[in-house]
Order: sequence, then C-alpha cells, then structure tokens
Amino acid sequence: QVQLVESGGGLVQAGGSLRLSCAASGRTVSSFTMGWFRQAPGKERTFVAAIRWSGGSTNYGDSVKGRFTISRDNAKNTVYLQMNSLKPEDTALYFCYAEKDWNDYWGRGSQVTVSS
Repeated sequence: QVQLVESGGGLVQAGGSLRLSCAASGRTVSSFTMGWFRQAPGKERTFVAAIRWSGGSTNYGDSVKGRFTISRDNAKNTVYLQMNSLKPEDTALYFCYAEKDWNDYWGRGSQVTVSS
C-alpha cells in the first residue's frame, strides 16, 4: 500500500555532503516512523537513522552520529537524510523504510559512493 522511492545518491569525495530523499506514495505516512538503513557489499544491513511521526524524536547509528541528520516534511510525504563529512566507510546502498503497527515498507535503495 505504501511505495517508497529514494533519490539523491551518487559519487562524492571524502569530506563532502549529500542529501537523500525518500518520497512516499499510496497513502499519507505522517503517522509512520520513517528511517534509513544501509548495506555495503558483503556486509549486514545496518541501522542509520529514524524519526518518529511527530518529528520530535530521532535516533542514529553510532557510526553516523554528529554527521548525519534525519528530517521529514509531512506536507510533502517525504523524509530526508542530510549526510555531511562523508567517509569512504559510508559507501553503501541506502534504503528508506516506513513503519507503523509492526508493518514495514521498504524502498529499492539509492547508492552512495564516497571516494578517498
């Protein structure tokens, strides 16, 4: 019922910035928790960030704290991930998700590659 499409990924030099967007369709996701996971080749999918429906509470994975910021614009049915001070270790496929009442939905992913 909920479709998620990520955009904004690409190639960036170490120390640079990117902003990922995740646009939801099919229904309004203003009451959903939204967030991001990432997965590098040969590694487990790991938690990056999440934001509750109210926008007043956020959580981040330890490896991105202080560098990444998650936000949402419910009027646009969109969640964002601002990524600053990027490192080669951040290279991964980034997945957007939406969750409510133990039902979760996933996007197809957007590739972020950080060069040395």
